[in-house]
Amino acid sequence: MSNTNIVQKIIAIFVLLGGCCVPAFAGLVYSYSGEFDLRIPADPNNSRGPMYDAVIEIPDHLTIYDLDIGINLTHSNVFDLQIFLESPSGTRVCLNMYDFEQYFEGEEYIDTVFDDEANVPIDEAESDFSGRFRPKDPLAAFDGEDAYGLWRLQIYDTYYADTGSLENFSIIITVIEPATAILLIFGVGLAMILRPRQT
Repeated sequence: MSNTNIVQKIIAIFVLLGGCCVPAFAGLVYSYSGEFDLRIPADPNNSRGPMYDAVIEIPDHLTIYDLDIGINLTHSNVFDLQIFLESPSGTRVCLNMYDFEQYFEGEEYIDTVFDDEANVPIDEAESDFSGRFRPKDPLAAFDGEDAYGLWRLQIYDTYYADTGSLENFSIIITVIEPATAILLIFGVGLAMILRPRQT
């Protein structure tokens, strides 16, 4: 193997490693939020049922690399709540839902963030649920989607005699920086071109 080929292979390896490693440490973060004050459930004559959808419109075309959801709500017993997030593409993820044998008493989500990388699952957390928790279903279901359009937070109150309200929620999106994506593609391309040929 010539010295030129060795140098080319070393360059390709460094470019490939750079493309693979940089996204783990770098990326642009976009945050979108809305104030709502929506009653849970929506019908004032019924203490069981759905809330009106809380809708955030994202005006930017962003390819999702990672997504987190922040929520602030009060409720006389959050055990009763089933919380879902639906993307503009129609992907629907359950953030929180409990089985009856998990019963507990807790009244609010304050500065609660649903994050796939959090250490504690939401169904193992303790009230008042402030901090970062893994959702029931992974938010990775949204990875690769275009964030543009209407995002809907949907909350259903499954039991009678408890009420509350959603104050606000936010969507935090991380995307890969364009230069990083190009570097990754370039590195993979070089690795393919310079790989040893079978004789």
